[in-house]
Parts: sequence; C-alpha cells; structure tokens
Amino acid sequence: MDDGANIKYGDVAFIVECQTQALLQAERLVLNTMQRMSAIATLSRQYRDAVADLPVKILDTRKTTPLIRFLEKWAVRIGGCHNYRDGLYDWFMIKDNHTDACGGIQPAIERVDAYQRAHGLNLNVTVEVRNLHELQQVLNTGKVTRIMLDNFQLDAMQTAVKMVNKRFETEASGGVTLETLRNIALTGVDYISVGALTHSAQSLDLSLKVLKE
Repeated sequence: MDDGANIKYGDVAFIVECQTQALLQAERLVLNTMQRMSAIATLSRQYRDAVADLPVKILDTRKTTPLIRFLEKWAVRIGGCHNYRDGLYDWFMIKDNHTDACGGIQPAIERVDAYQRAHGLNLNVTVEVRNLHELQQVLNTGKVTRIMLDNFQLDAMQTAVKMVNKRFETEASGGVTLETLRNIALTGVDYISVGALTHSAQSLDLSLKVLKE
C-alpha cells in the first residue's frame, strides 16, 4: 500500500519474503515504527481535512520523540500537514521565556536582529505574544516574520488578526484540538501549530504473520 492511503481493518500493508530469522529480528522495530508513524499521519490527515476548505496551514512543532523527529515530521507531511522548524538552527522563535529574560518584546527582537547581522544570517523569526499589548509592541518594532498568538480567546484572536492586517504572518498556538480547530481557523490566522500531531497520536495496531505455503 502507498504512503497516505486510507486503510481499514484487515488490510495488508505489505508482504515481505526473506530468511525467517532475519524477518523475526526486524519485525518489532519495523512494526513499532509503522504504528507510530501511521498514527501521526492519520491524526494529521484529520486536522487537515477539518479545515481543507479554508486558507490556513496546520503546522507541527518540535514536541517529538528523541532521535526520530525526522520520521515523525515525514509522517506529518504524509498526512497533509506542514513542518515548522526542524531544530533551533533553522528558524528563530522568540517565546515568552525569552522575552521575559531579555526584559521585554522589543529588546528580545533587537537582540535576535543584531545576532543575525553579526553572523550573516537571514533566518525567519517568530515572536510569541500573550496579549494585545505585546502584539502592539511587536507591530511597533517589526523585524519579524510571524507573530504567534499564544492561547488567545477567539474574539481577541480576531482583533489581533485585524491589527496585524497582513503586515506579518499570523499563527495560532496553544491547546488546539480537533474540536477547536475550525473556529480558530475562521479568525483568519495564516497558520495553526498543533503539538498534538506528534505528542498525542494513538498508535495503529499492526501485526506480522508468517504464512505457510
């Protein structure tokens, strides 16, 4: 069966022929990996389908299993959602702890900007805001790619989207579920990040059976 195909109970994903001991040695590793990745792909497809008619992209996060992030992010793509960043090296994200440690939104953004210039970098920058007051500080400062609206109520999120007015990309984050996803998307945000895609997917139950000729 192809990656991303719909399945039902009783379907055969693949048939393999090899030496029996080699087969049994590899069986559990292969099945555990497939179970995990199929779960992530399935959940990602459910999130994508819930807002497929709206101009919003669903993103994963770095809340992944150690050492197999690249597989889990691949499964997210198979399910129809999108990868955010792979690590700390490919996208700057200024979160609440960073702004508090730097003494505020503006100095945090300015320090990232200075670091990029000093090291010849031109990476995207996301800044997290917790309220409309912090949002206004970002709008006054600029120098970012995307504004993450963290745990905003729907009415505040709608107001935030209007305030940004497409000057920067907007992203909703924090406690997103399938039940809340569509209403969040209807506020007009460009992206919705969902950690649950990788940290809360329920593994598929797969088994391998030896067939006697």
